[in-house]
Amino acid sequence: MNIENKLLKQSSLEKLILKLKEEGKQVFAPVKKNDIVDFSEIASLQEMTEDYIVTVQSAKAVAFPKVETLFDFQISKSNVAITEKDTQSLPEVVLLGARPCDAAAFEALNAIFTWDNLNDHFFVQKLKKTTIIGFSCSKADDKCFCTSVNGNPGSTRGSDILLTKIDNGNYLAEIITEKGQDLAAKYADLFEAAPEVDKNKYLADVPVQFELKAILDNISGAFDHPLWVKQSLRCISCGACAYVCPTCACFDIQDINNGSEGHRKRSWDSCGFGLFTIHTSGHNPREVQSQRWRQRVMHKFAYMPERQQVVGCVGCGRCSRSCPADMNLKEHLINLAKEVAK
Repeated sequence: MNIENKLLKQSSLEKLILKLKEEGKQVFAPVKKNDIVDFSEIASLQEMTEDYIVTVQSAKAVAFPKVETLFDFQISKSNVAITEKDTQSLPEVVLLGARPCDAAAFEALNAIFTWDNLNDHFFVQKLKKTTIIGFSCSKADDKCFCTSVNGNPGSTRGSDILLTKIDNGNYLAEIITEKGQDLAAKYADLFEAAPEVDKNKYLADVPVQFELKAILDNISGAFDHPLWVKQSLRCISCGACAYVCPTCACFDIQDINNGSEGHRKRSWDSCGFGLFTIHTSGHNPREVQSQRWRQRVMHKFAYMPERQQVVGCVGCGRCSRSCPADMNLKEHLINLAKEVAK
């Protein structure tokens, strides 16, 4: 589908949000509270902030919540009655202000949740009802490395509409997908003819830090490389990296009940936790942290490219920002690219 360019004025963006809310859609956008920027439901443009590089948490919770109920159950002496969740009645969501790395991450998540034609209908239905209006990046920091993993500060991948802030506080709106076309057509009075503009001059400069191909081509042969132990020595297995990561999709499932009724819930988990792979027998195939660190990196740069044909990292740098032990993934990948290419 060809990308169509439009102009969206800031005043029109404000009107767009109000119209979406009037129709009963939920609009989520970056909101600053106590110097922390995270996605939250908004009612107007004034609640949204553009003064951020990336939010603390990723946007993945829109389609893959931290905790969600899969079904309810009631237990009697002769029967167990199950009430499934109605995913068809889910509200429509507009995710506004997602950075290109966050938008691209939904492609990686979708590849995981639809792998081998085994669709996770909870995720699929939520994503189906989500329209992503991304925001290009005008600034970056030393943790950003999207250009090293097939992204860039103005990438359209994953967004339905991508807004790039240009002159006078207005936006170049790139209409990318059928969802984006439908939204722009519905509110055609808000989208004007686009001026001739060089989008790239408004984007952040994010230098390429390592050769991705060197990692993808050679990482599978580095399974026993001593670098995994060296890199993992600082890791305290807190799981912060997985919880802020926009592409991590590990989850646990538990039944919560009071004896006669309850709920089956799933919640985020992490392959970095010591209990993640422990067997009922007590055996743990990843008994030390270096093995768990290797699994995290191999999953993103070996297993996902092989199975889902997508790299499991979008270079947002959240894991490095949130790590209390300074496990800087970008630095580790730079060293890994050098080592595995030898």
